[in-house]
Amino acid sequence: MIAALAGGVGAARFLAGLSRIVREEDLSVIVNTGDDIELFGLHVSPDVDIVAYTLAGIVDEAKGWGVMGDTFQCLEMLKVYGFDAWFGLGDRDLATHLYRTESLKKGYTLTQITREISSVLGLKTKILPMTNDMFETRVRTSEGSIHFEEYFVRRQAKDEVLGIEFVGATTAKPAPGVLDAILDAEIVVVCPSNPIVSISTILAVDGVRDALKRTNARVIGISPIVAGMPIKGPADKMLRCLGFEVSAYGVAKLYSDFLDTFVIDTKDTESKSRIENLGVNVKVTNTVMKSLEDKVALAKVVLEN
Repeated sequence: MIAALAGGVGAARFLAGLSRIVREEDLSVIVNTGDDIELFGLHVSPDVDIVAYTLAGIVDEAKGWGVMGDTFQCLEMLKVYGFDAWFGLGDRDLATHLYRTESLKKGYTLTQITREISSVLGLKTKILPMTNDMFETRVRTSEGSIHFEEYFVRRQAKDEVLGIEFVGATTAKPAPGVLDAILDAEIVVVCPSNPIVSISTILAVDGVRDALKRTNARVIGISPIVAGMPIKGPADKMLRCLGFEVSAYGVAKLYSDFLDTFVIDTKDTESKSRIENLGVNVKVTNTVMKSLEDKVALAKVVLEN
């Protein structure tokens, strides 16, 4: 059994490779919900949907999110009505959010709804939201605190990051199946996601970090930083503002209390000994996933003894 901690496009791309070499039913993916946001009265779960669409083979590969071949007529009409429609919700994608929102109103949990969406999409992999409780990632800027998606999408991550807030972290409980997935796994993979707003959110949920320390599984992380830069997104700004080095070493240090092995890119070979000094084994390989072959190759390196 394999458990993965995931959030964002990088994680989904890695999982696309991993799912080619393991049985779907042997994989559980614990997904960040700190990015969840209400838009136009709809509950949107960006990271959950990216993972689901990717594993179902319907994601828009060019963007890394949304549904392949989707149209945006609803969004365009909202703009005609004067809405500031800054978040790209496609027409087919909207159906997912409508279904999720109506189901939440009927009293179903995010876990139950995600299970049903996965079933409809033909997935055997368990996609587990990290929590069913309110949890919101906010970014402190010179103009105040804003939701992460507003910072990242609407404002294009241009603001200086003064701090990160996890609203609800002190009361959020792990969703059913989350801790069991970690404790029952043979391998736990920390995907190449933003270490602050995709992985640290999951780690902030009660019991998750402790489960990673207690599990008998091999815990293997993959660096999302290559040659001092994130593959995608504002991880560099966030690491820097929290006092972490923007490097593979900086991410490894963030995870070092539960990590057994860390996979870094060939461009970061010079960091190998520093990371090993943290008590973490290191594998060096190509971590930049430009093709399905790259994704599969990286997954094979992660799983090999």
